[in-house]
Amino acid sequence: MEPSSRPTGHRTVDRRDGPYGEVVLRERSGPDGEIHEIIANGCFLMDTSDGRSERRLLDAAYEALDGRPSPSVLIGGLGVGFSLARAAAEPAWSRIAVVEREQAIIEWHMSGPLRRISDAALADPRTVILHTDLVDHVHNASDTYDALCLDIDNGPDWTVTEGNGNLYSPDGLAACARRLTPGGVLAVWSAKPSADFEESLRNAGFSGVRTEEIRVARGVPDVVHLAVRPA
Repeated sequence: MEPSSRPTGHRTVDRRDGPYGEVVLRERSGPDGEIHEIIANGCFLMDTSDGRSERRLLDAAYEALDGRPSPSVLIGGLGVGFSLARAAAEPAWSRIAVVEREQAIIEWHMSGPLRRISDAALADPRTVILHTDLVDHVHNASDTYDALCLDIDNGPDWTVTEGNGNLYSPDGLAACARRLTPGGVLAVWSAKPSADFEESLRNAGFSGVRTEEIRVARGVPDVVHLAVRPA
């Protein structure tokens, strides 16, 4: 979710004050058209310049399921929509749930500039958008999924808001495990690898813990942390 280059020539498209602070949609010119960025409380989250690591988050989780028939997936964070669009492009997913706590981001996809990325995926009958906080959802929901693909921070060591830190704690990882079916996959996006988080996953009882690097245009690899709930 780090920017691909130093910001220049930005235009603010929309700015909202919500229950979690300020969220801003910005626009800048890129070599292939307009690039949109999401900023939360002054922290850059993601932009539409690349998207390969957000797509890989879904692909890596699906591959780790090793051919499980008709799997379901929960995507944590709608963001700019790359992960949702990738999920909808895979016909094997039987159910695609997306948790997004910012109403502004949902609206930017439903009727704003980000619709160009997510329009087809939002129209897919498998897709449901849950307007709620991801931490609350993993703790309090009753639904289970075959994969959890989480991308709400710049990584386990760099959270957007303080409350998100619970997600990567022993309590939060135990809640994630409860949302997974036996043998289900937890995939967590990060701007950099975290050996401490890998250890936390193992201590929480996950197996097959590994970190996959994804090379992106700016040259500094993003990563996906992967772990499996034992069957």
